[in-house]
Amino acid sequence: MIWVVCYCLAMKNTLAIDIGGTNFSIAIFEGASLFGKLTHSTDRKAGPTGILNQIEKMLRVLWRDGAIHGCGIGFGGPVDFAAQKVVASTHVDGWEGFDLVREVETRFCTPVVIDRDSMVGVLGEGYFGAGRGIRPLFYITLSTGIGGGLLTASGLYRGADSFACELGHHTVVPDGPACLCGSNGCLERMCSGLWLERDYGRPAQELFMEPEFVSRYVIHLAQGIKSCLMFLNPARIVIGGGISQAADLLFIPLRKELDRQMTSWWRASVEVVPAALVGESVLRGALALATEHIYHQNPASLDCVSDAVAPPLLQG
Repeated sequence: MIWVVCYCLAMKNTLAIDIGGTNFSIAIFEGASLFGKLTHSTDRKAGPTGILNQIEKMLRVLWRDGAIHGCGIGFGGPVDFAAQKVVASTHVDGWEGFDLVREVETRFCTPVVIDRDSMVGVLGEGYFGAGRGIRPLFYITLSTGIGGGLLTASGLYRGADSFACELGHHTVVPDGPACLCGSNGCLERMCSGLWLERDYGRPAQELFMEPEFVSRYVIHLAQGIKSCLMFLNPARIVIGGGISQAADLLFIPLRKELDRQMTSWWRASVEVVPAALVGESVLRGALALATEHIYHQNPASLDCVSDAVAPPLLQG
């Protein structure tokens, strides 16, 4: 039976899409093996139709022949998972009311499932990356925006209405600057790549070369992470997204600041590590999402797919 499940998954071609505020990416997986991927910068003025037109062009380059059996999407903004609808994007206009799932199904003639990118990212790291085998696992994306996702032993925790783990809009500075969400002093407003560039006039990768800047930056980031630890007590926190690629320039001072902020009697795990799937957390997670909700298989079964061959009774 295990052989049959693995073989069936190995025969699936899956389109994975990661739509972010700075870039969007697509990948094709043959079973659990990455066939190829492409990335393009996000034209925020092009709107949903412009982005999908570009995705269609990219797919024609990446995958010329063969069927696509399913598509998983990680979207950079709130998603109503039960309704399979994009709620909004604070970074790219035009998404509110746009039926992304139906549009992708129509264009590519394949079933589609969507979730928020940070939720999809925790699937990627939880099944393939730095959180493999670790539950409960909390994932944070530090990129154009900031989001979170929680993977438990029984699967993703989405909350009552699909809005769980919206870490980016947790207020860390109550009288802080206005955020695009309409609130003030959100973690995203203080620590995301979009606002760092707007506030300082320089890209994040340059700013993280300056220890003085980093020592200030990690104060607010540690506040947000402390809240995750105190509320959820995850076994591990994995941080992905473009800013996480600052590596030790970020993680060493962050861990030091987090230790300073944590409650004195705290004895639980304070393990914070960078994502292992650089640039692929959401794409791999989209494969896991499609495996569960389109192919109706446990994403853990993907472990055997990359090495799977047809069992003797099915060969020939």
